[in-house]
Parts: sequence; structure tokens; C-alpha cells
Amino acid sequence: MDTKPKIRLGISIGDTNGIGPEVVIKTLSDQRILNFCTPVIYGSAAILNKVRKDLEAEHFHYQQLDTAANLTLKKVNLVSCIAEDLEITPGTPTAASGKASLDSLLAASRDLKAGLLDGLVTAPINKDNIQAEDFRFPGHTEFLTSYFDAADSLMLLVSGDLRVATVTGHIPVKEVAAKLTEALLIRKITILLESLRKDFGILKPRIAVLGLNPHAGEKGLLGNEEVEIIRPAVMHLKERGHLVFGPYPADGFFGMRQYTQVDAVLSMYHDQGLIPFKTLAMETGVNFTAGLSVVRTSPDHGTAYDIAGKQLADETSFREALFLACDVIKKRQAAQIALV
Repeated sequence: MDTKPKIRLGISIGDTNGIGPEVVIKTLSDQRILNFCTPVIYGSAAILNKVRKDLEAEHFHYQQLDTAANLTLKKVNLVSCIAEDLEITPGTPTAASGKASLDSLLAASRDLKAGLLDGLVTAPINKDNIQAEDFRFPGHTEFLTSYFDAADSLMLLVSGDLRVATVTGHIPVKEVAAKLTEALLIRKITILLESLRKDFGILKPRIAVLGLNPHAGEKGLLGNEEVEIIRPAVMHLKERGHLVFGPYPADGFFGMRQYTQVDAVLSMYHDQGLIPFKTLAMETGVNFTAGLSVVRTSPDHGTAYDIAGKQLADETSFREALFLACDVIKKRQAAQIALV
């Protein structure tokens, strides 16, 4: 019998009225997942049983626990942290479903910080109804950056060899230009370089940096950010021996498939990077938070209230998020062993 310890992978359930519980159960219904990790869902038996019944997921089974300290290998584990009498109304965000998503996230994060888990996969939340006294953040990325005391982090979308990161995250577009500084770009590119080496095993990463303005500013005609901020940051890192290139006009860069020639692309703001990424890899994309001391991934989609409860959700992105978390954890563990 295989008694080798498996990766202990926490799973926060997300908004209980979205598609989070559905994609989690669809993914974990495949028993082969247990060959890669020991999944630990943070939720309630009532939620899992309802969704399992709706899906007729006869192959989905779990072991219910009070604490992640007593995990059972070769089984899906459930840590109960959400009220069993929670009203589930698929497709309708409520204050109760927001609180449930936060209770799940906080419980999983506490266990991750305590060393009871090796990594975390987060199902989609509603960024509005999750807001509370202990969650004043625009999203998972910002919360986890603060919770794990990281100086900074980077949202990195991954699908195979396609990797797209964003300098700024969940902020209004009108605030992007004012946020950009040479120091910020150098910091974000440095995080990306380190993550590509440590988490993806790329010894000499190649990074393409996009411009902010149309045509990358046309030498200042359409904006000065490329001349005054972006290019100096690129040159600073190139002079230190890093393979960093740009700034490139975003439309032509993706239109001519130049992303296939580098290991990662750094966009200036959320939609500049995520629109082309999701166009190319919506079903297989994963959101990875680079720069943290812990491993966190998530699917690259949201709560999808329009299809919640209709058994239509595609679990591919969540499954890919689970596999990427396992891959990164293994790389980090191997690196630690090599240092001993």
C-alpha cells in the first residue's frame, strides 16, 4: 500500500451560491486526483451533499473532520467551518453566502499559515458580499499578500507555457497611470523573475514588458509613461543581466503571437493582460499568486451566477489550478531538499 505522504492541498469553497462547490466536486469526483494530493475542502457537509445530489456525483466521497491536523490519506477531507443550516440559493449572491466564503477562506488560510497544509486553491468569491471587518480587500490576491506578510505579490495567469502577469491589479483604469513608477515596475519584474525560476524551473527567464499607451506611446506622442517609466525599468534590469525586453505595443504583441517567444508577459493593468489571456486560454487558465511564501492558485473565472445550480460549469480551470499548485509545491519542496 502506498503510504507516502501526499501534498496536503486546502480548498476554499468560494461563494456558496456560485459555481465554486460544483467545480470542486466535479474535479474531486475523479479518484485519480488522490494520487497527486490529499484535498482538504473547507465548507460544510450540507453544501457538499446538496451539490453532490444535484450533480448525481456518485463517485464523490469525503471524510468529515473537525481539524486538518487529522487528515486521512487517499480520501477527500472536509473541514467543517460553515453553518450547516446555511440557505443555498444558486445564482443569487447573499450576505450569508459572502460570509460563508469568508469563513472558508479564513479557516483554510489559518491552517496554511499553521503548516497543516502545503498549498491553497481558492474557488471564486464575490468581491462585494465577502467584505467584512477582517476582509477589506479587492480580492484574494490582496488579502493573501497581507495575511502572509508579503512585501508585495504579483497576479500571474498561467496556461502551459503562456504566462501573463499584471503590474496593477483590481483598481480603476483611470488610476493606473498614476500608480506606475519605475520602482514599482522593477519590483514587479523582480518578483516575476524569481517566481519563474523558483516555481516554474526556468533558469534564465525571458520577460516581455508591454507599454501602457496605444502603440507603446509612439515615442511620447501618445503618452510619456513608456519613455519616462517603463523603458528605464526595463533597461535597469537588462543592465543587470536579466532577459527583459520592451515596452511592446500590446495589440501587435498578441496579434503577432510574440508571447510564444518569451517565458512570461508583464502587462500594465488587469484587462490589458487578462483579455488576451482569457481569449487564448479561458478554459485552461489558472491564477497563481507569485511572491508569496505559500502556494496559492485559483481558476481564472468568477462565480458565474448565471449558470450556478444548472450543472453546466466546466471544471477544467479548477482542475488545472489544483495540478499547478501541486507542481509548484513539488518544485519548492525539491529545492528545499537540495539545500539541506
